[in-house]
Amino acid sequence: MTKSDELCINTIRLLSADAVQKANSGHPGMPMGAAAMAYTLWTKFMKFDPEAPDWTARDRFVLSAGHGSMLLYSLLHLTGFNISLDDLKEFRQLDSKTPGHPEYHLTPGVETTTGPLGQGFANGVGFAIAQKYLSAQYNRPEYGIFNYNIYAIVSDGDLMEGISSEAASLAGHLRLGNIIYLYDDNHISIEGNTEITFTEDSSKRFEAFGWHVTEVSDGNDVDKISNAIVSAINEKSKPSLIKVRTKIAFGSPNKINTAGAHGSPLGTDELRLTKSALGFDPGKDFFIPEEAHKVFKEAGDKGKKEKSEWDKLFKKYSAVYPKEAEEIDTLLKGNFKKGWEKSFPVFSPEDGAIATRSASGKTLNAISEYFPQLIGGSADLEPSNDTFLKKYKSFQPGSYDGRNFHFGVREHAMGAILNGITLTKPLIAYGGTFLIFSEYMRAPIRLAAIMGIRPVYVFTHDSIALGEDGTTHQPVEQLISLRSIPEITVIRPADANETSEAWKTALSIKSGPVALVLTRQKLPVLDRGKYASAENLSKGAYILSESKNKSDIIIIATGSEVHLALEVQDDLQNENISARVVSMPSWELFEKQSDDYKESVLPEKFRKRVSVEAGSSLGWHKYVTDAGIVIGIDKFGKSAPGDIIMKDFGFDKDLIKNKIKNHFLL
Repeated sequence: MTKSDELCINTIRLLSADAVQKANSGHPGMPMGAAAMAYTLWTKFMKFDPEAPDWTARDRFVLSAGHGSMLLYSLLHLTGFNISLDDLKEFRQLDSKTPGHPEYHLTPGVETTTGPLGQGFANGVGFAIAQKYLSAQYNRPEYGIFNYNIYAIVSDGDLMEGISSEAASLAGHLRLGNIIYLYDDNHISIEGNTEITFTEDSSKRFEAFGWHVTEVSDGNDVDKISNAIVSAINEKSKPSLIKVRTKIAFGSPNKINTAGAHGSPLGTDELRLTKSALGFDPGKDFFIPEEAHKVFKEAGDKGKKEKSEWDKLFKKYSAVYPKEAEEIDTLLKGNFKKGWEKSFPVFSPEDGAIATRSASGKTLNAISEYFPQLIGGSADLEPSNDTFLKKYKSFQPGSYDGRNFHFGVREHAMGAILNGITLTKPLIAYGGTFLIFSEYMRAPIRLAAIMGIRPVYVFTHDSIALGEDGTTHQPVEQLISLRSIPEITVIRPADANETSEAWKTALSIKSGPVALVLTRQKLPVLDRGKYASAENLSKGAYILSESKNKSDIIIIATGSEVHLALEVQDDLQNENISARVVSMPSWELFEKQSDDYKESVLPEKFRKRVSVEAGSSLGWHKYVTDAGIVIGIDKFGKSAPGDIIMKDFGFDKDLIKNKIKNHFLL
């Protein structure tokens, strides 16, 4: 390591420690211990342009150990991103660019929101899958348009989380040689030395997953770290883990190798001692030596030149491959291919009853050629989720241009991998599993909502009507659980045409994840000559069937229960009781409508309201009010055929009709 290297590394350490100290909050130890590997990676290997942080061909860097966020913010400032020294001084303060953990869209150069450990690790696998797909689709001999690597710094905590094992297993199977992770092996967690809980041989574990593993015994040895990165870059058929033995809070005389430096500032006195120990003036805060400034600026300038060369390459590519270049340009702008609006299928009653999961599969296959950016799959449930694109191959080693993914029984990793794919413009990712197993995906779903990105979840087997699998597989509280997440859009369509419209709406939404909630059981295709058009789904709720006379009550239903509501409406009409049926596939879309529209569907004066949904009743009183009836399920299911269970739980037209009559004294 040269004196210049040492100066730059210590600059990162002390910028990070100063910011944590000023905030009186944060994690100084990790940035101080990992500074050498981060410096080596960012100044000697990574390809990025600080003036074009969204450059398509940049290398991706994920700080999976997001608690060490000041490490990343220091690097971004030093290499020329739009992060000022004042921004560093505002670390963890209200509305600053430098929050406690890295947040996508908030800080230029941050590729994904990290903090919940293991999520960034799995996001990186998604980034790597996306790169392999784009390069297989669009790269041509001598034109490596999408050639880049996925780098990350991961921690002991990341490797402890189960999601990392799921993601690492899949990455090894897929032979994602574009993944290069540096493991900050500092042996310290919040509770103390990792010997109290984490004693496995992580190198052998990752070798068993099919990874290329190297070890660097000294976390400050820039030359050995460089050699390990070169070895990883040259390994094209395996993802790489570089295990670097570091010392948390390196440079601190009294807190090095202690848990006290994990989540607390060093303290004013210890920080002054640390600066003296590293050869800096203890009286200067946020100090950047001129020599260090020069080195980091050169790294940023190098990236600008690489971006300029890529622009020239893409211009030549466009001349030789105009069709592909036009498609890339269209997709990167977030536009769809011409004719996409008309690609969505229309179903008729003559098609017979069809489960909405099957209608979803038919829709996906009908639109697939118009959406080359749409890729996805299922967590080992494709025959049940209907997520397979029949015209296309599976994504596997040797066929990275395949659009069908097999995530295996790894729902948690699938959710985070979908985030990584979705964060890669211009791709749109979808993933399928049973609605009940959305529980395994809560963390990545929440993070997608925080980031405002739009993966699409295909959640099938949406209620107790799935039947014999019983209590463990029958969702009850999952619908309201998903609806409780800010910025998500949950859509539960009533028939095949609403399902087709649900996909059109999902792909048109620009911000936030979308959950399609679909049936296992077959449902009749509603006669849209008799009932309102399914195009109204985009409004979230609409009058599906108006009563012949002035309505006495309003029945609001979602999904499979809409058909039941229509049967109840007919029976009530036979008794001269008028009812309006409202299909309400999405609360979130309905809430975005104008007050006038919402009043037209659910007039305030109509207090006799009934909701019918085979899920938790929680939340429905917003639309039904205390004067009405909420027909839902507030206990777990049973094991029996679906139609028998539904009737047993009160989802029967006669039971609902009589409940309405008795409640409203009709």
